[in-house]
Amino acid sequence: MDPQTLQLAQEIDFSMWGLFARATLTVKLVMLMLVLASVWGWAIIVEKIVSYRAARREAAKFDRAFWSGEPLDELYDQIGPEPKGRAQRVFAAGMTEWRRSHRDDGGLIAGAHARIDRSMDVAIQKESEDLQRGLPVLATVGSTAPFVGLFGTVWGIMHAFIEIAAQQDTSLVVVAPGIAEALFATALGLVAAIPAVIFYNKLSADADRIISGYEAFADEFSTILSRQLDA
Repeated sequence: MDPQTLQLAQEIDFSMWGLFARATLTVKLVMLMLVLASVWGWAIIVEKIVSYRAARREAAKFDRAFWSGEPLDELYDQIGPEPKGRAQRVFAAGMTEWRRSHRDDGGLIAGAHARIDRSMDVAIQKESEDLQRGLPVLATVGSTAPFVGLFGTVWGIMHAFIEIAAQQDTSLVVVAPGIAEALFATALGLVAAIPAVIFYNKLSADADRIISGYEAFADEFSTILSRQLDA
């Protein structure tokens, strides 16, 4: 290789900022989209990790209170009809319908058990939707970011070939910058996609376990109420 060409190649800025600054407008937009997608994905990941930990702690704390032997009516009076905890809201939905199902004479309105079950199912569905909110974004980023990055790569390589044709020169000084910018777009796509896919799978499994816990509690609570109804 010509020493002068090698010297010019060594002077090219291949830092991330340098690659971004030299990229075409289209590739710059692709890079910005991928960076924003990555930031958005990480914001969801952090929020869900914190939210799921809080949900598990709250569920464990409520589970201890529920099985402590304290009368259910007293426990309901303590937390109220609109508690803050997720597990508490499932319990409150069942207890609210339980109290509404009593007639003035103390008897139960027909179909109380089915209504109580439906009330808790609705509460669980609401908690499920809230726990899983944002996860489709991770799935979308994980599945599309590599292809968006690949589009930037194809566009960048195309621009590099145009530069080669315009300058009639295939030296490293002409070829390297365009190829590096193009590959940088692919790298950004992978940086956005890989964490999104990993944490989507993990957080989906965590959400399913939390929701399964609520469903198990609802079944146990329904069994307790059923005994009282049959007594």
